[in-house]
Formats: sequence, C-alpha cells, structure tokens
Amino acid sequence: MRKYLLTAAFALLPFGAAAQEVTIKMGHAASSQHLFQDGLEMFAEKVAAKTDGAIAIEVFGDRQLGDDKQLLEGLQIGLIEGALVSSPTLPLVLGIQAFDALQLPFAVQDYGQIAEVLGSDLGAELLATLDDKSIKGLGFVEAGQRHFLSRQPVASTADFAGLKTRIVPIPLHEATWHAVGVSPIGMAYGEVYSALETGTIDAVEINLSSVQSESLHDAAKHVTLTGHYFWPGIVMVSGRVWEGLSDEHKAALQEAAQETTAEAYAHAAAQEDDTRSYLEANGVTVTDLSDLDRMLELTAPVVTEWSDKDPLIGKFRDAYGAGQ
Repeated sequence: MRKYLLTAAFALLPFGAAAQEVTIKMGHAASSQHLFQDGLEMFAEKVAAKTDGAIAIEVFGDRQLGDDKQLLEGLQIGLIEGALVSSPTLPLVLGIQAFDALQLPFAVQDYGQIAEVLGSDLGAELLATLDDKSIKGLGFVEAGQRHFLSRQPVASTADFAGLKTRIVPIPLHEATWHAVGVSPIGMAYGEVYSALETGTIDAVEINLSSVQSESLHDAAKHVTLTGHYFWPGIVMVSGRVWEGLSDEHKAALQEAAQETTAEAYAHAAAQEDDTRSYLEANGVTVTDLSDLDRMLELTAPVVTEWSDKDPLIGKFRDAYGAGQ
C-alpha cells in the first residue's frame, strides 16, 4: 500500500477521493509491547476498514515521537498528527482538571464499569474539553488498573509509610499518595527502571502491563494489589488534522474510536490474569493488601475534595456510583 505521510500543509486541505491514501502518524510513550500499542493497532484496523483504506494510521510506540508532554505540545501546534496520551498528563500539561475524574482513588469498581461510563455521553463531554486546546479527542484505551510495585514487601497500609514512590506529579495524585503515607516523587516514565534499579526510588504505583512491558520486574520483585484507580489513555488527533478531514471521515474516526474504547477495555481486563501469571513466573511476589479498607478510608477525603473542583468530576463520581 502506498502511504503518503500527512504534512501540516496537507492537513489543511480536505481529503478528496477515497483512492487518495493518507497516513496519520500516531505516537504513544509506552513500550510497543504495551496495551496502548494494542489499542492503537485496534483503532488503526477499524479506521482502515471504515474508510476503505483512504486513511491509514501508523503507530509509533517506545516514545519514538516523544513522551506524553511532548506529544501533547506537538498536537497543539500541529507538529504531531495524532497520539495516545495517558490521561493524568492532561491536567498537568493542558490544565484541564476535568480529566482528574478518571483517577479518583477507588471510585471505579471494575473494567466494565469504567468502559460503560467512558462510552457514554459523559465520556464524549469530557473529550470535548480538548476542543479549545486545538486537539480533537476521539476515544479511550486502557493501560490497566493500577497497583504497587516495590523493592521490598508491602503487606499492609502501614508499610507504605515513607517509601520513596514515583508518581505522576499532578495535585490529585500528590494528595492521594500523601494521604496513604508514601514519600511521592515526580519522575519521567522513562526513568523509572533505572531509579528502581539504583534505589533512587523504593516503589512505583503502576499497572501490571507496564511492569511487564518495561521489564520493571527485573528491578523490583514485589507487587501489592491495590487497584486504586485505572489508567485511561486518550486517543486524539491535532485540530489541524481534524479540520482537514471530510465529514464522512470524521464520522468514521469517531465510530472507530468508540468501538476501540469498548474492545480495548475488554482486552485489558482479559490480560490482567495472564500478566500476573507472567510476573509470578518471573520471580515476582504478588499479594493482596491485607487492609485495603484502611487505604480507602485514608483516600476518601481526597475523592470528596476533588469532586467539587470541576462539575465534570462530580458527574463522573455520580456515574461511577458504587465507588467510595
């Protein structure tokens, strides 16, 4: 298949006949073995099918097009055509606090519940907050429920006390982990392996899929299952690319993204047990937190506080319903 790489200038023009093949390059900051890669490949297949090959999505993992911050900044000015970016980066880089709704601690019960909410009109309302940032949000891909990877065993909530723990340094995460009792450290995702290996950090809150795909189990051997929140990535294209699409192709991308959201969450849920088995086979001790109720108790005030910070956060809390 001949692929024509979309340039900033071409993005300003409408896509013409279906015979014109256009490739939109989409990057993500995770490993090419990660669930984000799987999700973007699902999206690419659906876009190709729904546009009869007129639009092709080319996926670049392993931070080839940049980390989350670089991807977001590039999308805004049109230098990056498309990306899948971890949702916590959006409040940090774009200042859209509403995306904190996706990571209220212990608010979501399971993969099915968050997939249903994100696939609803409420999910579309959240994506629409990107419009003012020259970015078009299309859908969601899940990286996996978050747990705790550490260099030493963590059996109870008291064991979190003082552990130097890598977090994404947004206020919601800082408040959550201060409440739990760790010593939170902001650090780029690509630095986590070496920091664990050298003891610069003691632990990281992370999904099992990333522990496997980034080989973090070589640097730390203890996983404590907490399931404190999920880790949605946002599928998006630059506003310049979006404006260059015909109405027919816009509809095709949105439909493809909506279908991808549902399938990606089902895929992530199905992979959880397999990933745990892989880690255990590679010398990782995986245990449940003995007093998870205590962790919920400590973080409940954070949910209450954040639910009042943006109307959309309150709407998501209410939609989750069965959480804290």
